[in-house]
Amino acid sequence: MPVDETLSRFSDWSYNTATLIYVLAMVFFAVEQAFGRAGRLRAERTAARKHELVGASAGGAVDATARTPAPISTPAGSAEPPLSPSARRSTSRAARFGRMGVSLTVLGALLHLAALVLRGLATSRVPWGNMYEYVMAVCLIAVVTWLVVLRKYPSVRHLSAFVLLPVVILLFVGGTMLYATAAPVQPALQSYWLIVHVAAAIVSSGMFLVPGVASVLYLMRDSHESNSSRFAKLAGHLPGRDLLDRLSYRTTVLAFPIYTFGVVCGAIWAEAAWGRFWGWDPKETVAFVAWVVYAAYLHARATAGWRGRPAAWINVTGFALIVFNLFFINLVTTGLHSYAGVG
Repeated sequence: MPVDETLSRFSDWSYNTATLIYVLAMVFFAVEQAFGRAGRLRAERTAARKHELVGASAGGAVDATARTPAPISTPAGSAEPPLSPSARRSTSRAARFGRMGVSLTVLGALLHLAALVLRGLATSRVPWGNMYEYVMAVCLIAVVTWLVVLRKYPSVRHLSAFVLLPVVILLFVGGTMLYATAAPVQPALQSYWLIVHVAAAIVSSGMFLVPGVASVLYLMRDSHESNSSRFAKLAGHLPGRDLLDRLSYRTTVLAFPIYTFGVVCGAIWAEAAWGRFWGWDPKETVAFVAWVVYAAYLHARATAGWRGRPAAWINVTGFALIVFNLFFINLVTTGLHSYAGVG
């Protein structure tokens, strides 16, 4: 079918506008990150005090130093120090910037979705038939996943700049180096499995971006709390390690079954297209290695109770393999999946 150039042009405009709005949202979130620390520290102190009171009531006299200390200590027996009027005003202004950042992110996501839908309407097919469209879809899923996380954990809103940063970078790379004009897909991709298999890969990859970023932030926070000054200025603004660890784990739990489904669908498609379920093609191999890494992460968390730095490193490794499979395998190596490159 002929390509609708008008819809394709509208899609490109929506894509570029969404990218600019994400950049503006990052600025707003950065303001909250920089100037909203006073309120977050007060919230962390209050949470730490509640934790100590619950532990004391459950187990009697317990050594408070055995638990996770509050980020800022207060003199023994003193009441919670109130924020000064200037600190309250600064925190309130920072919170307003954060809320505006969320609004801009929602607006950007709507334009992002419009760009994807218009691309599909312009080509009369699913809009993930090349690298440009694939990256666009993955980034949209990542943004939507983060918005859902914000509904569950509003206290991590100031981390949004860290999540949007890789999204903006990927969108910039996609819109410049990977851009492809709207056109029908190649014959090898004209299958209903393109809808199922690639959609599962897109959703899982976009969701994996969130725990990947959270694990990186965990390692930075852990380095700071281990008396390392490398990330002292930045890590001091991050939430506690427990929250980052919990965020990484729960998001990975949701993304992993979708990724598994995508791998299985890919094997079925390979059997229909090439006469074998598995052939150790480079893309298949890296996808399987990434699956093993994430499976090891979830298994260790569920059975051995792995938490902390080792689990974060495994999660970061898994996401690094996803990115490696997306760019290096598609654009550098030669294999049966080479037609899924830029064109």
